[in-house]
Amino acid sequence: MTDTPKVLFVCVSNNGKSVMAQALLRHTAGERITTTSAGTKAKTGVNAQSVEALAELGIDISGHTATQLTDDLVAAADLVVVLGAQAHVDPVADTPIETWETDEPSLRGIEGMERMRLIRDDIAARVAELDTRLTGHVTAQ
Repeated sequence: MTDTPKVLFVCVSNNGKSVMAQALLRHTAGERITTTSAGTKAKTGVNAQSVEALAELGIDISGHTATQLTDDLVAAADLVVVLGAQAHVDPVADTPIETWETDEPSLRGIEGMERMRLIRDDIAARVAELDTRLTGHVTAQ
């Protein structure tokens, strides 16, 4: 791994969970980790509830532009993190890929902003752990 680890977050559309993970890791790790995101079937725009949930933490993702996943993006990363079971990333070179089975509150009947806050908080805890794992930095919770 390079001095500054490069993490690529992937979901299907690159307008929700992967964008949240990218922004949360950037917010948590700052310059310690370089982070990008992409979608296996990228769609334009960004999920409005994701924008609102992160705005509550002072993080602005409203200007996000979706990126289509490519083999070059995977190869350039030190780690690929797939959010959820719907997206699939084929291995490229020796870039490690891990999957985060993120909380899905809708399976418990939780919808709207309450659902998005639970997803946000689940991802935030995971990116704090990732920061510690990759850099040794412990984030105060």
